[in-house]
Amino acid sequence: MRAIDAAHFGIGMRHAGYNLYVMGHTGSGKHTLIRQLLDQRVGAEANPADWCYVHNFSQPHKPRAIQLPGGMGTRFHADMQQLVAELQATIPAVFEGEEYRRRLSQIDDEYNERQTQAFGAVGDEANQHGVALLRTPSGFSFAPAKDDEVMSPDDYDKLPDEEKKHIEQEVSSLQEQLEKVIHQVHQWRRERLDRVRTLNEEAVLFAVGHLMDSLRSDYADYPAVCSYLNEAQQNVIESIDEFRHPKQGMSALAAITSEMPDFSRFRVNLLVGRDSIEGAPVVYEEHPTYQNLIGRVEHISQLGALVTNFLLIKPGALHMANGGYLLLDALKLLTQPFSWEGLKRALSTHEIRIESLGQMYSLVSTVSLEPEPIPLDAKVILIGNRMLYYLLAQYDPEFGELFKVAADFEDEVERSADNDLLYARMIGTLVRREKLRPFDRGAVARVIEHSARRAEDAERLSTHIVSLADLVREADYWAAQDQRDAVARGDVERAIAAQIKRSDRLRDRSHEAILRGILHIDTEGEAVGQVNGLSVFQLGDFSFAQPSRITANTRLGDGELVDIQREVKLGGSIHSKGVLILSSFLASRYAAEQPLSLGASLVFEQTYGQVEGDSASVAELCALLSSLANAPIRQSLAVTGSVDQFGRVQAIGAVNDKIEGYFDICSQRGLSGQQGVLIPASNVMHLMLRQDVVDAAAAGHFHIYAVETVDQALELLTGLPVGTPDEAGSLNQRVAQRLKQLAELRRKFAGKDKSDSGDSHANSDE
Repeated sequence: MRAIDAAHFGIGMRHAGYNLYVMGHTGSGKHTLIRQLLDQRVGAEANPADWCYVHNFSQPHKPRAIQLPGGMGTRFHADMQQLVAELQATIPAVFEGEEYRRRLSQIDDEYNERQTQAFGAVGDEANQHGVALLRTPSGFSFAPAKDDEVMSPDDYDKLPDEEKKHIEQEVSSLQEQLEKVIHQVHQWRRERLDRVRTLNEEAVLFAVGHLMDSLRSDYADYPAVCSYLNEAQQNVIESIDEFRHPKQGMSALAAITSEMPDFSRFRVNLLVGRDSIEGAPVVYEEHPTYQNLIGRVEHISQLGALVTNFLLIKPGALHMANGGYLLLDALKLLTQPFSWEGLKRALSTHEIRIESLGQMYSLVSTVSLEPEPIPLDAKVILIGNRMLYYLLAQYDPEFGELFKVAADFEDEVERSADNDLLYARMIGTLVRREKLRPFDRGAVARVIEHSARRAEDAERLSTHIVSLADLVREADYWAAQDQRDAVARGDVERAIAAQIKRSDRLRDRSHEAILRGILHIDTEGEAVGQVNGLSVFQLGDFSFAQPSRITANTRLGDGELVDIQREVKLGGSIHSKGVLILSSFLASRYAAEQPLSLGASLVFEQTYGQVEGDSASVAELCALLSSLANAPIRQSLAVTGSVDQFGRVQAIGAVNDKIEGYFDICSQRGLSGQQGVLIPASNVMHLMLRQDVVDAAAAGHFHIYAVETVDQALELLTGLPVGTPDEAGSLNQRVAQRLKQLAELRRKFAGKDKSDSGDSHANSDE
């Protein structure tokens, strides 16, 4: 309930920074449960907005973002598509129409008439002064004339000088007048162009004005759209030639769409459309790369160059989840370059800014776009393990500000009648969803028992849903092999056995080495300073245990207890801690008032890998005391458990695997009724043993002893009363006597060394 309450709070809290980190073991159903919680909530939430990118006519490299209510974006996109199609059809038709041609002809006629009259007046003036106005390919020129005929050069040369001078003066005067007319004609030409431009604009407005007015009316409540439409209309007017002659207007950066690329700037890039979504969106991004999260600007190759435009802006998961919820796998997110930093930046700034990594880090020189950022209002839910959460909380100062809510899912739940019933209902749900055969009561009970076994606790149930679903499917498979209509307990047992069989090759080889005598493990007889400990090996999801021979050797020394495993760097820190605790126990119990004159060594025989953990410390202490007391230990018993400084036996993990591992060796050698395992009393509640182990124990062929102190373990292992150091015949008395003998020997040798040292000094003085 703690995790569910936290998830409800994190989902419902809409303030900044209250994003959610959901943690727990892989396969515990975190993702499924979060989706269920979201599905219960999102339907009642408001539909999020649509987002579009449109061309920025003033700054083309910075496309504008437009927000519209859900569904309106799709409509706006379609309306602009239709507008472009109508513009392409209507504008050329307008310029081909009779009315346009008539008005254009009227302007041309008026211009031509004014021009003709102006030049005609100059020509008439020239004729009156005996000069002809000639039109040449390069312009106008004047020439002397006689009887309306242009004089030849020879005739002109024959004229008197005075007359030539008069003609030159007249030509000069006429030239000035002609220049004035030409200047005036240029002004008229500009006026004509202005009038033609005005006519064209009127024609275009006549053709498309009602279309634009209709769109402005439809989107009157959205100022951003109306502003864009006004700019688009002005650009249409300024781009008349592109519509009249589309092929001539094509540029190297012609738009990217396949149909009429010249006019793509009037289209709409519908980045996120919500017309088919009811309620807030829930998005799970399977591959959270930087671009998949933030979005990207794509490029295409055109004429050997990479080009782009706003239509190639693609959304990321944050765009799709805007206004709703984004689910991300924390490990996948953190293993993608730049993704974590990009997500944090978006959450911190509350906006989604599409940036090219190549541009950001100057990796490429390709010209790209700078789309206007989009405001972000999304709840991000990270799903990961606990280690990642604590690492992020420790080493990333922004993490705590952005992910303020943690939902920590339990790996186990209490085993009660209500939870057993809920577990049975969950099995039923899996069966119906997977369309499997029904499970009978025995099969359901066995699945629940196996769940308790996975939890390693008879009073708890594992919440690892993936393994539960796998077991249910495999049990259905074995029922199908026997052609049964329902799954029985035996099918579940067979499925469990098959799962183990697929993974136990190394366990079989290990046990074979023991049974063949390659690894020396005694399960009968007695030995001094030797005890069977129990080790667990974890291979992926499969774990198994086998006995390990632990031996101790004691001698005269200065209180040093040598852990051979630690000395050769094959012992972990926790194992070394356990050995040091043994030293403390020995000193406090047997050497409180005298020196501990003991030298001892401990070792796991025939182990060639790392030894870690303190679950063998009881066994090591028993071997050590057996060596000191010269008291044989029953080799038919194996020991597991950790010990504290006061001799109390403490709980350990994998108790079921350890018992079953020793049982397998003993049963293959033959159960004599003497074999058994000593476990901590605090581990009794964790017992969920295989049925063959339970049956053997019930029949007295195998024994499981729960001990609370090391003294109880010693009595079972040696058959001697532990007693006190002063109690005759007790194990403690034998240990105390041995330590006393060692202390006397040490004092004796210390005195002898002192005497020898004194004699040496005396001889030196002489």
